[in-house]
Amino acid sequence: MRNPHHILVSVSLPTPPPETAFFGGLPAGAIEAIKAAYSGFVQILDPPRDGFNLTLKLNLSKLPPDEEYKHAILVKIASVREVVLGAPLRAILKTLGSRTVATNIDRLVALVHRPKESFFLIPQAEKVTVVFPMRFKDSIDIVLATSFLQEFVEARRTAGLNNAPLCLWSPTPPLELKGAPAEALSANAGFVTIVIFPRHVEARKLERTVWSLSTFHAYVSYHVKGNENKSNLVRL
Repeated sequence: MRNPHHILVSVSLPTPPPETAFFGGLPAGAIEAIKAAYSGFVQILDPPRDGFNLTLKLNLSKLPPDEEYKHAILVKIASVREVVLGAPLRAILKTLGSRTVATNIDRLVALVHRPKESFFLIPQAEKVTVVFPMRFKDSIDIVLATSFLQEFVEARRTAGLNNAPLCLWSPTPPLELKGAPAEALSANAGFVTIVIFPRHVEARKLERTVWSLSTFHAYVSYHVKGNENKSNLVRL
């Protein structure tokens, strides 16, 4: 209230499983991603507020006057969680665009996306393979998710989606996850494998691909819950 132009935004991230790499409570590259996304009007407070991984101080007086541009920045601020969690994913996909693999990147990279849950990247010079172990708590959700994911994979094979990333579903861990911790391979709704090629990260496609992969489990959950609600209505 003392200064209405300044707002604090604090972010709490999912608890990372042991196979993921967090530095100072944040994924690799998060600080650089924040500076690139919000340069000029955001200050990172160190340490963050108690109970949070990150606290940003926004200076609203420094937002651009153009309303459309201002709106785009505010949307990006609202998406700060994906900016932070997607930082290591964005860095790996950027190197794919140049058809290289960073020398310090492991063969199998684990990235957190839900509390104590990871998805995995296998970076190569010509492609990046992304594997999602799909887990749901409710027994009905498990059945609906398994059915939805199989239909999702089949839809990717239609003629109109020739340029979409290759997508596969398996009830068991794919070979790409050899070497992953056993506890990370429990998935009651199977495993989704998505293969990203350089054409999927060209120019503006990079941010769209990062967003789609970062929010994939939420996308599936949205459709599963929608189908569950329809089923409940039918029972009524």
